[in-house]
Amino acid sequence: MSISRTLTFAATLLALLVAPVVPAAASHHSDPSLLVSGIQGASGSTIGPDGALYVTEAQTGSVLRVNQRTGAVSTFATGLPPRVIGLGGAIDVAFIGHTAYVLVTLVSADVGGSDVSGIYRVDGRHRFTVIADLGQWSTDHPPTTTFDIPSGLQFALDVYKRGFIVTDGHHNRVLRVSRSGAISQVIQFANIVPTGLDVRNSRITLAEAGPVPHLPAEGKVVFFGVHRPHVRDVASGYSLLVDVEYGPCGGLFALSQGDSPGVVPAGSPALPDSGELLRALGDGTFTVIASELDLPTSLEFVGKNAYIVTANGEIWKVPATQGRRC
Repeated sequence: MSISRTLTFAATLLALLVAPVVPAAASHHSDPSLLVSGIQGASGSTIGPDGALYVTEAQTGSVLRVNQRTGAVSTFATGLPPRVIGLGGAIDVAFIGHTAYVLVTLVSADVGGSDVSGIYRVDGRHRFTVIADLGQWSTDHPPTTTFDIPSGLQFALDVYKRGFIVTDGHHNRVLRVSRSGAISQVIQFANIVPTGLDVRNSRITLAEAGPVPHLPAEGKVVFFGVHRPHVRDVASGYSLLVDVEYGPCGGLFALSQGDSPGVVPAGSPALPDSGELLRALGDGTFTVIASELDLPTSLEFVGKNAYIVTANGEIWKVPATQGRRC
């Protein structure tokens, strides 16, 4: 991604310079219901081994536990490096067994911070161990695309064979990380801005936001193998895709963060309430499941319900099958 020198949040995820998107396929809308509000710097999420939803809170350097039935929120861990700029800090979370790991980004010296950008193991409510310094590795192994931040912008984390797969939306690549801290590159892209991902067996399904101005045709879901990274398109047609997950009935779902207010300066936010939950169709298009979401960032499923985290600190529950049987 070509991040602006101002390093604003919108320069990586919310900047849109195109007219509002026309849906690529017929819509089948579900009505979202608000589960939680008031999270400070919400971004990534996962379903924990106890079935609860875990969400990163970047402004406080915390991971929150959310009861996905009642909406009750408690602090699972706190004391991680907080945000230094408009984006970053604790940005995603994943579990291996009962142990949580948190992806922390944009907290190192090249953006004015003093902490490690990498993967932190949660050893206790206030105790963490850095298992992989992704910022230093990225600085030592620069990408082939242009960049402003040597340490990169690691965006999403998922588990693969007792280790991890990590996307870097600024360096336009996907990394593999072992729990012992070994880091290697899975694939280097051109300027496509990889964001959220879902890993199944040895296949990575990946959301692409596309470069500024985030044209709808460049908002894609693709997949490729960990060992044979030959990329194949799955679906496209919506701007600024930020996450992808397999959901009920084997369906593949994606989040579009939203539309643009028009020709505006780089760094401008998406239109309020213009994000959408999408389902990929077999013809390479999407159908809209839910709309009018305000800056969604992350997506999880429990049963037939989607749980959508938004940048304004909310979590929304959305029936993802419209009551239909699989």
